[in-house]
Amino acid sequence: MIIKTFLPAGLIALLALGLSSCGSGSGNESLPPPPQPAAVQVPKFERDSAYTYVARQVSFGPRVPNSEAHQQCKQWLLSTFERFGADVIAQDFEAEAYTGEVLKATNIIARYNPGAKSRIVLAAHWDSRPFADSPINEERRDEAILGADDGGSGVAVLLEVARQLQASPISIGVDIVLFDAEDYGESGGENPDTYALGSQYWSRNLHFNDGQQARYGILLDMVGAKGARFPREYFSMQFAPGLVDKVWKLAQNMGYGNYFVDEQGGAITDDHYYVNTIARIPMIDIINRAPGTQTGFGEHWHTHEDDMDIIDVRTLRAVGQVMLAILYREHNGTF
Repeated sequence: MIIKTFLPAGLIALLALGLSSCGSGSGNESLPPPPQPAAVQVPKFERDSAYTYVARQVSFGPRVPNSEAHQQCKQWLLSTFERFGADVIAQDFEAEAYTGEVLKATNIIARYNPGAKSRIVLAAHWDSRPFADSPINEERRDEAILGADDGGSGVAVLLEVARQLQASPISIGVDIVLFDAEDYGESGGENPDTYALGSQYWSRNLHFNDGQQARYGILLDMVGAKGARFPREYFSMQFAPGLVDKVWKLAQNMGYGNYFVDEQGGAITDDHYYVNTIARIPMIDIINRAPGTQTGFGEHWHTHEDDMDIIDVRTLRAVGQVMLAILYREHNGTF
């Protein structure tokens, strides 16, 4: 039903006069742009704080799924993110390992500005390797490793980033995702999908609310060792070359070119591979490579030498300061 409203002629004339006066001028006036968020200075990444977060993880022992150390570390991570003001999600799942064992695992998600539609994902894996099976290792091969660097360092950097996000809030949406069951894969096996079980699950079960979308992601893996070098990893360059260029140039301009080196790295089937191919979110991998070694990684990789002695606070600071610069420059509109 259409309802017609009739106005007196005098009122119509007054309205016309008002509209004419309001519309006087060039006719090109536009509404003022929406206010931009106030700029926030990039905070200092506290390297000693990050170091203590590595040590705290290592203090639980190897964080292998289905172990008591894994459960204890999980609870500590959840409570720490809550203490740092994040909205925290424990994404529990079960996955069958290549051994046939069913792993009870949890992806840990810490959200800042959870209502923001456009989001950035920072990720690492928090479990550690159940075997010391590096081909250059001969000691205690069947024992789980501490994983101070391989797992612990990336988590520690992101914990310190979370602490800074609470202390110096910004307006952009940030999701910190700690993948579980990344390192329970078959060494030398033909199927790389036995690794990165947590990121495969997350990529098929995204936690975003309706209308939310991740613009890009950055994965941190083995980012705490002395003398670390991060070349441009192959899959990162395939899926997000522009992001790699921006991050590496920023790091070099900040004085960290000895870590973020202008070299092409090999292809690593890491967590980012599944985020790119399943979730279709462009994610790059910052990962330490050592091309002169037999494995292509540091000599501590998948050995019992991956303990606190390998961790260097200067490496933690380099990676962490770059992560903070990215987030705060995104907020300020300068990245």
